[in-house]
Amino acid sequence: MSIQTRRERERAERERLIVTAARDLAEAEGWDAVTTRRLAAEIEYSQPVLYSHFKGKDAIMAAVAVEGCVELAAELRTARTKATTPKEALAAVGRAYTDFAHRRPALYDAMFTHHVDLPFATPEAPAPLKEAFGEILQAVEPITAEGENADLLTETYWAALHGLVTLMRSGRLPKEAQETRLKLLISHFAKN
Repeated sequence: MSIQTRRERERAERERLIVTAARDLAEAEGWDAVTTRRLAAEIEYSQPVLYSHFKGKDAIMAAVAVEGCVELAAELRTARTKATTPKEALAAVGRAYTDFAHRRPALYDAMFTHHVDLPFATPEAPAPLKEAFGEILQAVEPITAEGENADLLTETYWAALHGLVTLMRSGRLPKEAQETRLKLLISHFAKN
């Protein structure tokens, strides 16, 4: 192994350590607790080492968001591919999406609530963001009526799921009716 290869591997390991520490700290104490000073102490490196990998907290949150999209895409794919009908796939994806948001609130916030410097809905969007959206799109496409734009319908379905998650997490909608709301959403989206 060359010195360059070893250095690249060590750099990647440090980046992984930083992102993991940020996620763990955010899930335990919220994103306000995640500072470069705190992360440096957690991973036992100096702040300049953190800045040699990331420009600051926003860049770390963006890396967390990309990682979260990889995980979300995998969960949505699993849910979608287990379904036997288009309506079941749409429901399974909706459930998987909302379950993901409830199980990983800080990760979800980094992905979809906090401002991060990531291009969404553009050709420049990182592949994991496109893959997560693509899994929702694959569930929506089969129920898209002739003449409807599947991308826009998918964005609308995603927005509805995000709205439900956000309103339930903030206590503005009671969690007890989550399943009923999802069923209503699915039945109205999949009327064809």
